[in-house]
Amino acid sequence: MIGRFLGLAIAITAVSVGVASVASRSAGDGDGARVPAETQHDSNWTTRKRERGAWSSGSSAPGARASGGEVRLGRSGDSHFYADTEVDGTNIRMLVDSGASIVALTRRDAEAIGIDVDSLPIGGMARTAGGDVPMRTVTLGSVVVEGIEVRQVPAAVIDADMGVSLLGQSFLAKLDTVNVEGDTMTLR
Repeated sequence: MIGRFLGLAIAITAVSVGVASVASRSAGDGDGARVPAETQHDSNWTTRKRERGAWSSGSSAPGARASGGEVRLGRSGDSHFYADTEVDGTNIRMLVDSGASIVALTRRDAEAIGIDVDSLPIGGMARTAGGDVPMRTVTLGSVVVEGIEVRQVPAAVIDADMGVSLLGQSFLAKLDTVNVEGDTMTLR
């Protein structure tokens, strides 16, 4: 059990590093969202203040904004938050992971969506407790959590036994608010 979680943590780290390098190359795209100078030192995405004055998980690229209302998720018995998502029309239960830079799908979930995993380009390797495994990149057409929809979501399929897919920053950062108070996570 510990090996599985260690492997998952290593896979998430590998995905985060890969996405960070892509993000740094595309930082000059000019999506119109600027973080005020006084808050640039704050790397905590959950408390970064936007220019409009609202607390935010970040902003999104044009055409990729989230639509919908507000979702409240209760903390599970294992201390995590899970979301029942609809990914490209297929229901998938995901662990909400604000530390994951990208939505990370298990091979099983990716194939359930209809993705031909073996035909995806390998975007890097994820080092897990079971060894190095390929990380395949894909863009999901739509990810919906109880009415909140984000389109064109970057994701990776991790060819390791993670056990559960992760709802990471490529979805969460496109929301206006991701907030945890006690045992409730609010997505808006």
